[in-house]
Amino acid sequence: MAGRIEARLAELGITLPTPAAPVANYVPFVLSGALVVVSGQVPMRDGKVAYSGKLGSTVSQEIGQQAAQLCLVNVLAQLKAALGDLDRVRRVVRLGGFIACTPEFTAHAAVMNGASDLAVAVFGDLGRHARSTIGVPSLPMDAAVEVEGMFEFA
Repeated sequence: MAGRIEARLAELGITLPTPAAPVANYVPFVLSGALVVVSGQVPMRDGKVAYSGKLGSTVSQEIGQQAAQLCLVNVLAQLKAALGDLDRVRRVVRLGGFIACTPEFTAHAAVMNGASDLAVAVFGDLGRHARSTIGVPSLPMDAAVEVEGMFEFA
């Protein structure tokens, strides 16, 4: 039986994918006390990067927001693997966003809103979080966006 958060994801038309395996020497998540930290997730779909390139060049702000949203879906898939049940989440503590972009691009925050808005849509007020968003010259596998997260759980 699906819990409250998974029911909310279904209402939003979101099915969590199988969590991606790490592509280097790290683990996908770490549990410490009442916190779970999820490693950065790129916009993977069906085993491939769905959104590649750079904001300010080959990727529009709207597409960047979609990429950030997909990154958060992948973060949530890792979170479910870590906790077994997303209803255990007590708070989205922090999201970090990395936006692959040209030096002239400055709408990083608007792109990251794709992930932040989804966190609030899924978790309600418990989804409101602290956040950092930075522009970077490149990301693994030419991904346009990468998102990491920290969550409090019971």
